[in-house]
Amino acid sequence: MNYDYDVLIVGGGLVGGSLALALGNTPLRIGVIESIPEEKRLASSAGDRALALAWGSSLILDQIGVWQGAEKKAAPIRHIHVSDRGHFGKLRMSAQREGVPALGYVATARTLEEEVATRLNQSPVTMICPASVVGLKACGEAVHVSLREGDKSINLTARLLVAADGGNSTVRQLLEIGQTIGDYAQTAIVTEVETGKSSDFTAYERFTPTGPLAFLPVAKKRYSVVWTQKAAGAAALLAMPEKEFTDHLQSAFGYWLGKIALASRRQAFPLKLIRAERMTGERVVLVGNAMHQLHPVAGQGLNLGLRDIAMLAEMLTARLEFGEDIGEKAFLERYAQARQADLYRVIRFTDTTVRVFSTDFFPAAFARNAGLLALDRFLPGKRLLAQYAMGLGNRIPRFGPPLKINAWFQELPL
Repeated sequence: MNYDYDVLIVGGGLVGGSLALALGNTPLRIGVIESIPEEKRLASSAGDRALALAWGSSLILDQIGVWQGAEKKAAPIRHIHVSDRGHFGKLRMSAQREGVPALGYVATARTLEEEVATRLNQSPVTMICPASVVGLKACGEAVHVSLREGDKSINLTARLLVAADGGNSTVRQLLEIGQTIGDYAQTAIVTEVETGKSSDFTAYERFTPTGPLAFLPVAKKRYSVVWTQKAAGAAALLAMPEKEFTDHLQSAFGYWLGKIALASRRQAFPLKLIRAERMTGERVVLVGNAMHQLHPVAGQGLNLGLRDIAMLAEMLTARLEFGEDIGEKAFLERYAQARQADLYRVIRFTDTTVRVFSTDFFPAAFARNAGLLALDRFLPGKRLLAQYAMGLGNRIPRFGPPLKINAWFQELPL
């Protein structure tokens, strides 16, 4: 059978675009379907949001040629400082102790998206944009995809369809794949602050009775803030004058970075744990937010999505070498099974962390602080936690020629 494409990727953002680049050096014919034009997507205010990248994610981005340019605009995370407001427990990790230049990085979504878009424009990947998926049907050896492009209707065929179209995934809805949703009854307030003290590029995770408060370094004296609040508390904070809001934030965080001043507008996002009930359909696989959406504690969402596509690219590349069907049901089920351990571990970690640290009940508070203190002093346990924080809990998939950055993790005892 003749196909228009071997792989069609729905969604040209960070996850979908990265997958296209990861497969760009293979003989596969790759098409990316994106509903929003590139210039409009890059100009969106959502591009200003800061993203926490684990060290392992930078290795994945390096393999697709994106990290070389993005690293110049990213801030390294050289230390991580975890504390519990009003209690004694603290945990500290450092890149120097782990033998890496950084535990992770902070970059804006726009920085990463621009690098992905630039590489895509230089690749053999076909961009189908702006276009929206309106129907799909798998039949034998192909999946048939119906698109709306302006006032035109287009029908395409592929051997494999990858849904990387975000939390409101059209592909997932068309496949009638349900979701398991856990509502934290919390809202994340996101903003940026200028600090009185110069940063040594420490990322702070401070737990408060309302939820986690994260300070992520974006420059010497500038931090991105993600402040989790119960819904009612978030509404009150958002309604406050800037000075009053800043005073509350200063009180919750303390003076680790000196006096802080608000440097951008406040935005709010409701927090839920969402997971699709299955990862695959007939000749279809879900990745990134189309499959899972997490609480922002520990900043694992994008990192998990990048590991989704890295493993998929590695497995597709290997399957291609043997001339086997890349959309076969058994193959997609093996991929889904291979991703389960990482997905389950990250979801369990983030969900448990939020629930354990979002209460000031004394026995629970004492136990978690004793745990933080013990872990800070138990070096093997702290090293294991640091490796997971760096996205090195699993082997980094390899789907292209080895690059110089790989030397950093070839020596790591994973």
